[in-house]
Amino acid sequence: MGTLVVTAALVMGVTPVVLAQTAGQDVKNAGDHTKDAAKDLGHGIKKGTETAADKTKEGTVKAYDKTKEGTKKVVHKTADATSNTADTVADKTKTGTEDTYDKTKEGTEDAAHKTKTGTKKAAHKTADATADAADKTKEGTEETYDKAKEGTEDAAHKTKTGTKKAAHKTADATADAADKVADKTKTPQ
Repeated sequence: MGTLVVTAALVMGVTPVVLAQTAGQDVKNAGDHTKDAAKDLGHGIKKGTETAADKTKEGTVKAYDKTKEGTKKVVHKTADATSNTADTVADKTKTGTEDTYDKTKEGTEDAAHKTKTGTKKAAHKTADATADAADKTKEGTEETYDKAKEGTEDAAHKTKTGTKKAAHKTADATADAADKVADKTKTPQ
């Protein structure tokens, strides 16, 4: 009779522990899934931010180059016009000097207008590039958030399902063990 009680205790005590370890593993796996989803979110945000920074830098460099190029052209045109004007003044009369002055003035105004226009275009291109980069960063962040949310919800669902399964298995195993013990302890008639 003593052996039967010890055997029953071992059967009933060991089975729930084994199944509980499976449920614990399910919970651990769910934690791992959540951690992986969070990592994916961080990587997505990092990538979107780096892309935005690169696009902003690229737009700024292009604007700087266009402004520099426009300024060089203006300086060269002004220098050429001034040089021509000096030669003309030395060789011509007051009328020639006035004509040169008018042309220099027109050239300078034209160059200033072109520089202004080029600067505006460069500024608009920079603004557009910055806006595009911001939009792409926002889209990347939203996509990463959605994926992280899906991963977390999926992991929570799997944890819930795994826990329910483990509880049912534990209950079934305990009932089976109790039935076996009850069958062995019945008095023969």
